[in-house]
Amino acid sequence: MGCDAMKYHTPVLLKEVINGLDECIGGEVTAPKIVVDATAGGMGHSSAIAKTLAKNGTLICIDRDIDAIANKDCVKGECKKIFVRDNYVNISNILRVEGIDKVDMIFADLGVSSHQIDDQTRGFSYTKDGPLDMRMDRDQKRDAYHVVNNYSIERLTKIISEYGEERYAKQIATAIVAARPVKTTSELSKIITDAVPKSYYKTGGHPAKRTFQAIRIEVNDELVNLEKFIRDSVECLKPNGRIMIITFHSLEDRIVKQIFKDLSLNCVCPPKTPKCICGHKRSLEILTKKPVLPTEDEIAGNPRAASAKLRMGVKI
Repeated sequence: MGCDAMKYHTPVLLKEVINGLDECIGGEVTAPKIVVDATAGGMGHSSAIAKTLAKNGTLICIDRDIDAIANKDCVKGECKKIFVRDNYVNISNILRVEGIDKVDMIFADLGVSSHQIDDQTRGFSYTKDGPLDMRMDRDQKRDAYHVVNNYSIERLTKIISEYGEERYAKQIATAIVAARPVKTTSELSKIITDAVPKSYYKTGGHPAKRTFQAIRIEVNDELVNLEKFIRDSVECLKPNGRIMIITFHSLEDRIVKQIFKDLSLNCVCPPKTPKCICGHKRSLEILTKKPVLPTEDEIAGNPRAASAKLRMGVKI
C-alpha cells in the first residue's frame, strides 16, 4: 500500500480541522499535546495533524478497518504516533490501555473513506459491482449480504426508512425480498432502481444511494455507537480540550447537534419540571452554533465533500 495519504483518501474540511487544532494548541507550539483521530481511515487528517504537532506531542490513530491501520506509514511528522485497530466507541478503554488519562483534542470524520468506496471488493458503492459486504471491520460476522437476504420485509422497511430516510422504503424492501438471493451490489442497485418511480432521479439523486446508506449504517452499528462515543470523548478531554466531528448525513448531524446541546446545559429535566432534579452539569461549550461547511472551491475539487458538516465544542 502506498504512502501518500492524500491520494489514498481526500480529507474533507482539512484546513478547518487544522485551524481548530491550532486554536486548541493556543500558540504553544512546543507543548506536549495529545490528539486522537478516532476514525483515522485513509490517514489524510492524521497526516496533517501529525505534521502540526510538536515533536513531544502524541497522535493516536484509531480505526476498525485493518486496511486503514496498514496505511500507517503514510503518517509523517516527528510526534509520537500510536495506531490502534478498534472501534471508536471504545475510546475510554483505548486510552486507558495506552496509559493516557486525558487528551487535548479528539477528532472524528464519520464518512466512509474514499478508498473504501473506490475498492469495489468492499461493497460500499452502488455504482460498482462487488460483493454485498459493507463491513468496516471485516472480522465481524454480520455483513450486507446477511442484512439483505435474511431480514424480514418489516425490518428492512424500518431500516431503509429510518437510516436512509427513504420514502419508498416499503416498495424497495418488498422488491429485495422478492428477488432473493441477492448476491452483488450491482444486483441490489438494479432491484432498488426498478422498485422506485422513473422520476426519482429528478428529485433524489441515484435511487440506490439512500438504501445503501441505510444498510451500511445497520451493518456497522454506526448510529448506535455515535452517542456513546461523543459522551465518552468529552469525558476524556482535558479542560479546554476540543472535540471536532465531521458528519455526512442528517441522521449523524442531528445526533451530534443534540448531544452537544445536552452536554452544554446545566439542566436536562423536562420543560415543565418545577425544580431541577437531574443534577446534570454542563461539560461542553459549543463553538459552532451552525456547522462549518466546505467552500465551493473544496466541493469543486472533491465533490464527496458536498454534504460534510463540522461541529466543534470545548471541554469546560
